[in-house]
Amino acid sequence: MRLKNTVTKHFIATVLIIFILQALMLVYVFGFFYKNSVDDIKALGISNMKSQASMVENYLNKGHNVLWFAAESVDYMLRNGENNEKILDYLMGASEQMQSQFDLNFTGIYGYLNGEYIDGAGWVPPDDYDPKSRSWYIEAVEGQGRMVLSEPYIDAQTGSVVVSYSQMLSDGESVISLDIVLNEVQVITEEMTMKDMGYGFVVNGEGLVIAHTEISDIGKNYLDSDEWSELLNRIYSESSDEFEIKVNGEACTVFTDKVVGAWYVVVVANNDLLYRQLRMKVMAGVLVSVAVFIVIFAFCFISVSKIRKAEEGEQESVERLREMNYSIIRSLASTIDAKDRYTSGHSQRVADYALMIAKRMGKSEEEQKIIYYAGLLHDVGKIRVPEEIINKPGKLTDGEFDSIRIHTVSGYHILNGIHDDERIGYGAKYHHERYDGAGYPNGISAENIPEVARIIAVADAYDAMTSDRSYRKAIPQDVVRSELVRGKGTQFDPEIADVMLQIIDEDRDYGLRQKEDQVSNILVVDDDKLVVQAVRHILKDMPGIRIFDAGSGQSALTLIDDIDISLILLDLKLPDTDGFELYQKIKEKHDVSVILLTGDKSIETINRLRELKIDDYVTKPLNEAITREAVHGILHRSEAEI
Repeated sequence: MRLKNTVTKHFIATVLIIFILQALMLVYVFGFFYKNSVDDIKALGISNMKSQASMVENYLNKGHNVLWFAAESVDYMLRNGENNEKILDYLMGASEQMQSQFDLNFTGIYGYLNGEYIDGAGWVPPDDYDPKSRSWYIEAVEGQGRMVLSEPYIDAQTGSVVVSYSQMLSDGESVISLDIVLNEVQVITEEMTMKDMGYGFVVNGEGLVIAHTEISDIGKNYLDSDEWSELLNRIYSESSDEFEIKVNGEACTVFTDKVVGAWYVVVVANNDLLYRQLRMKVMAGVLVSVAVFIVIFAFCFISVSKIRKAEEGEQESVERLREMNYSIIRSLASTIDAKDRYTSGHSQRVADYALMIAKRMGKSEEEQKIIYYAGLLHDVGKIRVPEEIINKPGKLTDGEFDSIRIHTVSGYHILNGIHDDERIGYGAKYHHERYDGAGYPNGISAENIPEVARIIAVADAYDAMTSDRSYRKAIPQDVVRSELVRGKGTQFDPEIADVMLQIIDEDRDYGLRQKEDQVSNILVVDDDKLVVQAVRHILKDMPGIRIFDAGSGQSALTLIDDIDISLILLDLKLPDTDGFELYQKIKEKHDVSVILLTGDKSIETINRLRELKIDDYVTKPLNEAITREAVHGILHRSEAEI
């Protein structure tokens, strides 16, 4: 009974720990989602504001361009001695055409020309009107031929905001000007509501409100108001497109952009309204998650109760099942583990060396693959050799050596039963034959030994000398080289031995010898940070790996160029490229394994995977066990695998 209670307590404790860990993970996930969503909303607000600002600036630039063309034309007429009568005719025609083709808010072109005021809109000034004392004339003269935009002013009769573009002509005295009523700017401003979540206005550098969503605020000077002066000072001093500030006691996000030199387009959004839907979604997600956790927790408690009721009748069966599982696990572990505890990784290294040799010999990709597999499986027959003989530290007796010899024949028959390419079996059977005919099991020599076995013989001997054994450490590289030279034509095929010697000569740092604690670099290419976090979580307990991530195809290519990547987990859909296209770009420069991550299970996608010979693919959402096994399987293949 005490055992049952202990099991129950452990079960409940496990469920609670899982609950807490998952709750923490969800807090992190929702927090990450909320932050990214806020950033997206702000980016949308900036985009909306800049679009409106661009419309304001384009409207004013239209007036700038109209006056520029008129100024060029009038200046040309002045230089050619035209009188004011003809110039007036031109200005009246230009004003009429401007209003009909461009905008009725462009009220007319006028100016001081040849010592006389001329108005293209037909306005006749009073007798005491002195154009040279007017701001439009003075500002144009100060501009020295540069077109200037006057400070906005409120028209006394209409209440509209008006600005003037003015330019002094080449004679240094004449000035031409255009008045623009900013009604269109007001129309644009009235659209700056962020879908009724805020309001917009246009203000100049002196605090004058030029246009506003609330018409009653037009013409006010916000710098004169304590309520608005803090906001304007932030707008004038901020270099960012957006900032947060309290307006009328409410938290707001302000989006602003500078236009036409010293005007500012401003959108003020109430944060409660701006983020209401987002907060509701997050809250709904939290509530759903809590509900799911409650259901799971309740289910676990129900399961514990049922287990406790069933334990009495099934305890004996559980014990038998536990023993059976232990036996299966022990058998599996003994099969997987290398029987020779002093040569860990031997078959993998032999396969790697054999592949290097095959490549240098110009073998085809198919031949390289067979040679690599033969190297991996060349010692499979040792499953038939007693472990005490394999691990015996002293000299073997003749009988014991015969037991060792049979592993070549055992391996041949095992592999013939599981692989249809006879060269795999030949590698196992003949890799201990000698070139001079003094080897085993059949004593064949020279070219009679299958080539795959001759390659493995050299690779096997090299690893035997460069690996730590129970009775010695790895042999120095110069001694290894001497032994291979001495074995040419006797133990080894001379041509294959020369290939291995070439590899040794290029390996000046002795990097090919047995290594321990190697680290595999894994690159996760996915713009979805949740997927990246999931992969990190899934692989966190796998030893000897280091994980990098990239959110786009370009950043992935940069990382691969800078870091030795062992495996890439590649999303099918990226913001700047297609996963298949990126895979092909990677394969053009790098021999690296790739696992595709995709939620697309269509036959078109599967056929495309086969066409490109992508190593593996895992469907989303990621299953922990399947993802971990796919990564494990590829990492334990040679980096030089075909």
